[in-house]
Amino acid sequence: MVQRRIPKIKDLAPLMKFKSPERSAKKRRLAAALTIADLRAIAKKRTPKAAFDYTEGAAEAEISLGRARQAFEDIEFHPSILRDVSTVSTGWDVLGAPVAQPFGIAPTGFTRMMQTEGEIAGAHSAARAGIPFALSTMGTTSIEDVKAANPNGRNWFQLYMWKDRDRSMALVDRAAKAGFDTLLVTVDVPVAGARLRDKRNGFSIPPALTLGTVVNALPRPEWWINFLTTEPLAFASLDRWSGTVADLLDTMFDPTVVFEDLAWIKAQWPGKVVVKGVQNLHDAKRLVDLGIDGITLSNHGGRQLDRAPIPFRLLPQVVREVGAHTEVHLDTGIMSGADIVASVALGARFTMIGRAYLYGLMAGGEAGVDRTIQILSEQVSRTMRLLGVNSLEELSPGHVTQLSRLMPVAAPMVAAAEAVPARKSPVRLFPSTSG
Repeated sequence: MVQRRIPKIKDLAPLMKFKSPERSAKKRRLAAALTIADLRAIAKKRTPKAAFDYTEGAAEAEISLGRARQAFEDIEFHPSILRDVSTVSTGWDVLGAPVAQPFGIAPTGFTRMMQTEGEIAGAHSAARAGIPFALSTMGTTSIEDVKAANPNGRNWFQLYMWKDRDRSMALVDRAAKAGFDTLLVTVDVPVAGARLRDKRNGFSIPPALTLGTVVNALPRPEWWINFLTTEPLAFASLDRWSGTVADLLDTMFDPTVVFEDLAWIKAQWPGKVVVKGVQNLHDAKRLVDLGIDGITLSNHGGRQLDRAPIPFRLLPQVVREVGAHTEVHLDTGIMSGADIVASVALGARFTMIGRAYLYGLMAGGEAGVDRTIQILSEQVSRTMRLLGVNSLEELSPGHVTQLSRLMPVAAPMVAAAEAVPARKSPVRLFPSTSG
């Protein structure tokens, strides 16, 4: 029989570690968020459906986005043991200047629609974290205000080439004069993708007050109070618009942009030029021939062409072929620090987060963005330690296996007759046993 006794106070005292209750509901919410998925769940509760769906959604059936995220889930890490990982370094140089983490904040449009603090919150958080912040052409904060919010940090300006070329280059000139160090030219938008969630929600700028939006707003009063009592929504680079997002994009985007235009843009920009939206090796090689400083493998977060190539899948081949001549960056589908570490291991110099940043913003404004960066930074550091590496330079393809569910039945074709070279990646590919 187990003998029992009445516990003594001296035995209980070491166990009593009561904490003062946190009075701030925002701090309680954010402290309880341990993953980006947790921040997403908070954001969904606090943001009207149309605005949340604009962030969450992708094009058509949203297959591209699902595949991109699945590709990150379908990896296997290969750790080394008995390494001294008491200290790790998560920074290195990107485009000739230091970053504290191998990720930065991607350019996002209509950001103050998601949460009223918008780009200023992102710029402040990026400055504190020592990572780049990218302002979109479709951003809701001016170039000059972003620079004021992040005066000593890395500011990048993302350019959509409009049909009005003079107007586009006027923005480039403003960004250069404000001291932005990198121009991020997005090239996968000859026309807007079919973002069906936005069409079904009637997502417009500014948001329309209909019976449906009013009903949806009732459990989310803070968002509407912030929206209606702060500066009216305006854009960094265009006048007010009273139509749908899709109509605006189709009006602005120029389907006539070609490679020669990139050379013209590069000649007028004093800093680094990165081309975002690269989706095959052939185009990557052409950009290297133009002397572009970096390329970003991206399918626009799945928001343009559905069933587009998976950037993470393209990464090893593109790095092998052009990585010695230009930096290769990556976005689309990144939702954890492990995704970032895997990308660096396969050769990416840098990655960008879009939805993950916006989930944090919607969950808690600037403090929410800080939490996003903190979660990802901790995951990057922890994953590196568990792999047995002390620095980003030590990561290699040998640390990652890509497990493949989707295998091509034939080599993809480029430029009508030119086949993409067969994959000779050092990464091992295993077909799925599930069919």
